Amino acid sequence: MGFEIQDLAYDPSRKLNRVQKFKKTKSSADASGKIDSQFMPVPYNLNIQLYAMAKQSDDALQMVEQILPYFQPDYTLTIKDMEDMGIARDIPIVLNSINYEDSYRGDYAERRAIMYTLDFTTKFYLYGPVTSSKVIKTVQVDQYTDLPSTAPKREQRYTVTPNPTTATADDDFGFNETTSFYQDAQNYDEESGEDKLNQD
Repeated sequence: MGFEIQDLAYDPSRKLNRVQKFKKTKSSADASGKIDSQFMPVPYNLNIQLYAMAKQSDDALQMVEQILPYFQPDYTLTIKDMEDMGIARDIPIVLNSINYEDSYRGDYAERRAIMYTLDFTTKFYLYGPVTSSKVIKTVQVDQYTDLPSTAPKREQRYTVTPNPTTATADDDFGFNETTSFYQDAQNYDEESGEDKLNQD
């Protein structure tokens, strides 16, 4: 018996949303406070041919009879598709066709060879890289009364933090929302993280 990979082709019928992501929080033991993310995988079909060759017809049939009962016409395997992200997926292997060949020509000097060729299609997915980033725990928005070109003064600041502040991405938590109003001429400086007067 032997097998041969025939071709690899994109399967548009199983296309997934390309902007959707898998996300998984890292354990505190390896990288506390970080989360892994990965875009949805890309579906592909892998075509494989399996060859079963024997000298006697009875030997060839015994090999084929141990394979065919599992395919109706597909056999599904559950595999760890992306172990880093904890993704397990059912992968169907479809039996497309069975071909039979008997090379016996009637000349007793020639060796008889019986060959069964089984065509399979494996429907699997290819994954991109996994990226790691910190979990956002504070969101701050400063609101102004006009466009930046007119150099307006800030009027209001809206801040959101998790409750409790020690919560991780896997925890069940709420949010603290804070609204502050200002009548000063200061703006938030991203480099220092502090409010400063404009130096224009």
